[in-house]
Amino acid sequence: MGLELKNVSRTFAGKTAVRNITLSAKPGEIIGILGTSGCGKSTLLRAISGLDNEYEGEIAINGQTSKDVHDTTGFIFQEPRLFPWITVLENVIFGLKGKKEEKINLGKRYLESVGLRDCENLYPRQLSGGMAQRVAIARALVTSPEILLLDEPFSALDAFTKMQLQDLLLDIWKEHKTTIVLVTHDIDEATYLCDRIVILRGQPGEIAKELTVDESRPRSRGSNVLAELKTEILESLDLNKAGKELITS
Repeated sequence: MGLELKNVSRTFAGKTAVRNITLSAKPGEIIGILGTSGCGKSTLLRAISGLDNEYEGEIAINGQTSKDVHDTTGFIFQEPRLFPWITVLENVIFGLKGKKEEKINLGKRYLESVGLRDCENLYPRQLSGGMAQRVAIARALVTSPEILLLDEPFSALDAFTKMQLQDLLLDIWKEHKTTIVLVTHDIDEATYLCDRIVILRGQPGEIAKELTVDESRPRSRGSNVLAELKTEILESLDLNKAGKELITS
């Protein structure tokens, strides 16, 4: 059944951030939420996760509505948010229930899946930005979430590391078939990763357009199909027009 939003709106101190958002994600689908700054992308993601329950409307996961934090969802933020005083492995298994040995073995397995098998005893201060975000991905996956929510998770990384982690995310998706909702302002990232892209516009943010990415995986970053889709997205956001005005002014 997946994820379904019906007429979701969120207001802060009398100012509406997002308005009347209705969308759905099928199990195993990768949905991108794309838009310029201030259109409510992150606000929407926090509502889906249950971290923010002051919204209006209805959010259902597997047919069940709840405004609490959902056990079936994992969240990856813009920054890793690791605890600096405990090791990489301890960060990954923090909060897990069960026997210690089982938790350790599970944590090691997910660290290996993100390419950090030999880093379990390091501390966050010893990691690069890309390595720290890999730990954050492992921590989100260790609970086996049905839905993985990502809030611009690669935006602070250099271009090469970002591409590596995008491919890592797709490898994880192929293995677990997790439903993914990705908030991003990076059009290339959205077209490369997503099955469908939801474009938010305005303040408050509203759905301006939904686009299906008709390109099988693995995708080429230089694909003509993705290039044409990027042009369509830029036009939907009026960014082509804005760029031309800037050049001629």
